[in-house]
Amino acid sequence: MTVLAGKHPQGSPRARRGTRSPASALFRRLFLINGLVFAAGLTVLALSPATVSSPVLLTELLILAVGLAVMLGANAVLLRTSLAPLGALTALMERVDLLRSRDRIAHSGNGDLGTLIATFNAMLDRLEAERSASTAHALAAQEAERQRIARELHDEIGQSLTVVLLALKRAVDRAPQDLRDELSTVTETVRASLDEVRQVARRLRPGVLEDLGLISAMNALASDFSGVSGVPVTRLLDPQLPQLSGDTELVIYRIAQESLTNIARHAHASHVELSLRAEDEAVVLRITDDGRGGPIHDGAGIRGMRERAMLIGAEFSIDSAPSTGAEVRLTVPLTPAPLVPVPIAERGE
Repeated sequence: MTVLAGKHPQGSPRARRGTRSPASALFRRLFLINGLVFAAGLTVLALSPATVSSPVLLTELLILAVGLAVMLGANAVLLRTSLAPLGALTALMERVDLLRSRDRIAHSGNGDLGTLIATFNAMLDRLEAERSASTAHALAAQEAERQRIARELHDEIGQSLTVVLLALKRAVDRAPQDLRDELSTVTETVRASLDEVRQVARRLRPGVLEDLGLISAMNALASDFSGVSGVPVTRLLDPQLPQLSGDTELVIYRIAQESLTNIARHAHASHVELSLRAEDEAVVLRITDDGRGGPIHDGAGIRGMRERAMLIGAEFSIDSAPSTGAEVRLTVPLTPAPLVPVPIAERGE
């Protein structure tokens, strides 16, 4: 587990520099720069033949003004160069997002400012690890709850509807002719409800993923999407994918599932392409559509996809332009370095 924010483990930048605070270090840096400039100016003035009379002559005043301007210019250049890393640090603070790819400032040991940047980078590492751990536990609980609900739908509600369906069939066989049509309508309604319950259970718990593998699960997902939405799906699925962990396969499946759900709800597309291939030491998932496109708003679904991608060290992006559709891309490295060793799916209870 990660270290709490208020503690500083041995070997951290704060521990290495002792008890000196960044404010005192910055004060010392500025004091030394200003002192150096003033000492250099005083030395030049003491060694030069220039003199100052009383009252001050115009030429002497001009020389003093030039000397002051040179000292101020040198001081400004030294301060700007010395404090330049603070500008990069401020820009990173403004754009940092724990759900996106790692964004750090490279520091070259620029004294105390280098230590400050290293401390900030370490803080981001700690926050990302803590967020990943909490997200992983939340997603694991979500997957476990989905499996529980799917089992209850299949084992309890599904079996109850099956019993009702069999009873209705026997009732139709024994019913008078004038009631058979009505009972047959009720039977078809119950059969349709049973099929819908099974589809919901399949969406909640992708049993085909566990039983037949990722490619079969993606084919089933595309078929279900086309059957519900009526939008054809072109499948470019590589049957010779490298070996992936169970958690990685589940992340790929869930992101594809959420992407297709978003297309069905919002895109108004007439065609979808689903691609899953191995490219350049990575497995790449692409889902493109020819819908209306437009600005992407990070709602709960997209944030959930980003969180899942972050857990397996994958890169997630969405490209969309008005009237040209959208592309969802997930790049999973074959040798990922997961942020936290927490399983994101429960494999049974």
